[in-house]
Amino acid sequence: MATRAHRAPLCLLRIGKLAVLLILISGLFVQNSFSLTSYTRQELLDIGSLNFDCFSSNLRLSPELIRPTDATQATHPAGSARRRRKDGKQRRGKRGGIRAKLKLTPHRLSLPSLFLANVRSLVNKMDELRLRMTNSPRISNCNVTIFTETWLHNGTPDDAIKLAGYHTLRADRSADDSGKARGGGLCIYINKDWCTNSVIVGRHCSANLEFLMVKCRPFYLPREFTSAIVTAAYIPPDANAKLAMDELHAAISKQQTAHPEAAFIVAGDFNHSNLKTVLPKFHQHVSCHTRGDKTLDHVYTNIKGAYTALPLPHLGQSDHLSLFLIPRYAPLINRVKPTVKTVKVWPAGVESVLQNRFEDTDWSMFASEATCGSHTDIDSYSHSVLEYINKTIDSVTTEKQITTYPNQKPWMSREVRLLLKERNRAFRSADAQAYSTSRANLKRGIKKAKHEYKLKVEEHFINSDPRRMWQGIQAITDYKPSNSSPSVMDMPFLQELNNFYARFDKENKDTATKTELSVDHQTLTLPPSDVQDALSKINARKAAGPDGIPGRVLRACAEQLAGVLTDIFNLSLAQASVPACFKTTSIVPVPKHSSPSCLNDYRPVALTPIVMKCFERLVLAHLKKCLPTSLDPHQFAYQNNRSTDDAVSTALHCVLSHLDNKNTYARLLFVDFSSAFNTVIPSKLITKLGDLGISTPLCNWILDFLTNRPQHVRSGHDRSTTLILNTGAPQGCVLSPFLYSLFTHDCKPKYGSNSIIKFADDTTVIGLITNNDESDYRAEVQHLAVWCADNNLLLNTSKTKELIVDFRKEKGETHNPIQINGMAVERVSSFKFLGTHISENLTWAINTSSLVKKANQRLFFLRTLKKNHLSADILCNFYRCAIESILTNCITAWYGNCSVADRKSLQRVVKTAQRITGTPLPAIEVVRKKRCLNRARSILKDPSHPANRLFQLLPSRRRFRSLQTKTSRFRNSFFPTAVSLLNSVPR
Repeated sequence: MATRAHRAPLCLLRIGKLAVLLILISGLFVQNSFSLTSYTRQELLDIGSLNFDCFSSNLRLSPELIRPTDATQATHPAGSARRRRKDGKQRRGKRGGIRAKLKLTPHRLSLPSLFLANVRSLVNKMDELRLRMTNSPRISNCNVTIFTETWLHNGTPDDAIKLAGYHTLRADRSADDSGKARGGGLCIYINKDWCTNSVIVGRHCSANLEFLMVKCRPFYLPREFTSAIVTAAYIPPDANAKLAMDELHAAISKQQTAHPEAAFIVAGDFNHSNLKTVLPKFHQHVSCHTRGDKTLDHVYTNIKGAYTALPLPHLGQSDHLSLFLIPRYAPLINRVKPTVKTVKVWPAGVESVLQNRFEDTDWSMFASEATCGSHTDIDSYSHSVLEYINKTIDSVTTEKQITTYPNQKPWMSREVRLLLKERNRAFRSADAQAYSTSRANLKRGIKKAKHEYKLKVEEHFINSDPRRMWQGIQAITDYKPSNSSPSVMDMPFLQELNNFYARFDKENKDTATKTELSVDHQTLTLPPSDVQDALSKINARKAAGPDGIPGRVLRACAEQLAGVLTDIFNLSLAQASVPACFKTTSIVPVPKHSSPSCLNDYRPVALTPIVMKCFERLVLAHLKKCLPTSLDPHQFAYQNNRSTDDAVSTALHCVLSHLDNKNTYARLLFVDFSSAFNTVIPSKLITKLGDLGISTPLCNWILDFLTNRPQHVRSGHDRSTTLILNTGAPQGCVLSPFLYSLFTHDCKPKYGSNSIIKFADDTTVIGLITNNDESDYRAEVQHLAVWCADNNLLLNTSKTKELIVDFRKEKGETHNPIQINGMAVERVSSFKFLGTHISENLTWAINTSSLVKKANQRLFFLRTLKKNHLSADILCNFYRCAIESILTNCITAWYGNCSVADRKSLQRVVKTAQRITGTPLPAIEVVRKKRCLNRARSILKDPSHPANRLFQLLPSRRRFRSLQTKTSRFRNSFFPTAVSLLNSVPR
């Protein structure tokens, strides 16, 4: 009882608190309920029929619903974008991506969506196929459906396999052609919502290959494609893959010639075949397994990254998975932004105006203003002259901006644009007659513009203007060399690049001091005639340097400017001082490959004033006269009658002649330097020049040329701050390559069993090993490492590779890796040496496939020229310049040891080009023999060539002594072949 008495007050207290809380809640509810506005039925009807253009103030509306009378538009609530979307005042955008676009606009894609399946009897799969199309919008909206192994025959009517909304194209197996009465067969369905203009352009049936080729002109296609050519292919498991690929290549190549700008799609069951063996520039888009653990169904296109393959369940009891191909290709206009370029406008007769002004200029006043007593300030003198030339140019020229779109055609003229606008205006007017007339006028205008542009290009060919002709060909074919500078570079990145390029200067502790001149020293003096001749040979298209003076003006006004520039040049040589405005360097970063990922992926190309380039050429000519031609016989760069062919042939001859002996092998070390040009120490270079007999005044001038160089990095209109450098020879200068070759001329082999082949900064050490004795080779490598350290050249061991050529049957122990500075050098089975792939077994399959792949890419441009109806002479000229030059790169060095298959693959490209041009083209074998003879005769005329000693006349003086060879590998190489060819040709 006591406990109950104690709990009673607590319960009353809780009940009281609950009652108070209920009273408060009910009070709030009542207060809010009285604030609501109630409307009758008639008032609601009036609000519903309200005309918003004439708002009625008689309606009884809540203040929250009435917009202020002075408001002109709806006011959005403040806050973040997410908050506004949440309040319903801002509309959320639609979901993006190719899958969403596939649902919204399935028939307006850049490429057609594909459905591929190996059905194994199409008639028996029709019910399931229709059921899938009913339940799957993705398949029902598919643009192109391709079936292989349809097992159709002449007794199967089209109605039995017809699909609603699709155009049916079929190719049944023929017993007469294939030798098989059953199986096979192909069928292509074209969605009529995507394309109604489709026609069969090729079909084939044989024991090795069946294909059906259809050309489609859909309602929508990116401007870079003229049509889509879809090919369904089936290769039986027991077929000869090589013959099948040759037949398919011939058919596709024919269509590529007729439609060079078409999108090619090849899909089907390829079994053990691969289309890339004959069309290496085509891309395969199926990466998943389609039967068991194998990928037998392939989809190829001539567009990289065109599709993504999505595996789907088997169709019926088929043993192949079905595939749905989602297009990923983005049109060119969406991928590449339009380029805006500022150019100078040169009025007619501007050269004569500049000539008259420079002719009337008193140049002596510039020298007088820069002279104090008997000393003339070369920097002030040259700077004022260049500034005056620039201001004179600006006074007679103007600037304008040109916008170029990525898909703009070169023949697109102002007249065509006007006709295009007229056509669009007629379309909007809904006048059928006007629209038909404007369409016909536009068609005639485009045809006329193309014809006029073709005549313009051919005129350059007739007038012997190869540069203008080549520019026209590039414009027609859209053939452009790869990579220029990237489009977007911010200031911090430019500054970071500039510091990166100048990193070697911080490690240079040497102080460069000029040597005192003797009393009887003689300074180089340039005559005005040489300066005028150098100015008149300037390439007018050469990019202007930091001074902004174009080569066009220097060339046109060579006679008027020769006097003052000669005075500046000779004053510079006399004072051993190069004006700062002459050696200012503007670095343009050029990517080494398509996807640069770090600072080292940008090659620093220096832009210096064109005036300075002329000055350097004059000094270079004098330097070459002072030095012997046999200074460095194994440096194959920067010398007359030397090329990469000589370097590769010499290296291979050295290896092959050694391998003809018993128990021998060779090790080739391909050395890589880190920024070799940028690490040259000027003081060490000057010491070597002095040892070579170069005069002291000229050495002092070269030292001043390489030191105190202002440098900045430029991209577009942005540029970094300027740094002063005292290390390296800037890439892009005329003197730099020759100075580097002189700097490395003393890098020679220490042991007779080794050779060092050099081409610019590409250095190769060849060790000829006998009886497994590698002591000389390893000592040679260590000696090279010490020489590099003494000369401040940085060996990049991670990029240095070694190739071992060993044909011995009993090789004994495994070859131990070579060590450089305590780090092992990676051994490779193949290496790209000066553009030629050398394999450890000295076969040339990798090199040949690389050349064929690149040449096939160039065939597209040849087909484009053919489509534009250019003459056969221009087509052959383009073939020789752009295709044959690829196939025959260093051909004298490697073609003799090519396999029969490699030679056929090379000749296949020539035959394709021959069909395109319609004229006979020389076979690869003929070109090779001709080049071998020409190369051999050039070597014979050059006593300083390192291979000249290999051509020795017999006492009869009619024939050359044949080189002794024991193996066909050595016998088929360049030098033995060249001797045989020389002996076979009447002298």
